Amino acid sequence: MHLTRNLLLAVAALCSINGIGTGAASAAERSIVVASTTSTDNSGLFAYLLPLFESKTGIKVHVVAVGTGQAIRQAQAGDADVLFVHDKPSEEQFVADGYGLDRRDVMYNDFVVVGPAADPAGIAGTKDAAAAFAKIAAAAVPFASRGDDSGTNKAERRLWDAAGIDPTLASGTWYRETGSGMGATLNTASSMNAYALTDRGTWLSFRNRGTLRLVVEGDRRLFNQYGIILVNPARHPHVSAADSRKFIEWITSSEGQAAIATFTVDGKQLFFPNAEVTD
Repeated sequence: MHLTRNLLLAVAALCSINGIGTGAASAAERSIVVASTTSTDNSGLFAYLLPLFESKTGIKVHVVAVGTGQAIRQAQAGDADVLFVHDKPSEEQFVADGYGLDRRDVMYNDFVVVGPAADPAGIAGTKDAAAAFAKIAAAAVPFASRGDDSGTNKAERRLWDAAGIDPTLASGTWYRETGSGMGATLNTASSMNAYALTDRGTWLSFRNRGTLRLVVEGDRRLFNQYGIILVNPARHPHVSAADSRKFIEWITSSEGQAAIATFTVDGKQLFFPNAEVTD
């Protein structure tokens, strides 16, 4: 229990002992573990935000970037201080079950469907994502799914449900489950000329596109909300509650929200802050 959290903190302590990195000692003394989705990491958002927070507070943030489902399980086990993911129903259940406190909206973007330029399913330009999924299944053309219980995978499954299709019945044929993060799944889609559902932030940051292009966007069901939650210290007393609250307060403050808004890739904004700012 708590292996992920303890391993990260042990690495920080080892860096301190060996004098690796500027300010390694203070980082080892004050640090938190954030269990988060791969999109916040793959997009480069954390690489942009965390140095701003760390320089302001002296608190080092260790990120465990996995699918939302796995991040939630790690937080339930006490292997994180903060949960920062993007599947609101699961987040609200996490709080209702007593594992977390004070869930807050942080930012949003959207999901998009990408696919080969030849568009064998004939879905380019449609605004109905479920109808697009139905056409992909009817044509039995390759679709790369994360298949990892991530927030993106949960959103994808809701779209299949809306289309009245269980794609797992075709698992291993046209429907390929990678069991991987978003970047790796897009690499698979690129190599297979397959369709895939991705968050827009990761797509804009992704370079190995091959023939892939954006084919479906704009459906209201593609809205992608991110939330942040403090892991309940009453359930896991080792949680660094005070420093974790500082991180949550900062990222939902006017300063943190402005930092999210100014993060761009090739001049395009990837995430749109929407926290209820109180400062």
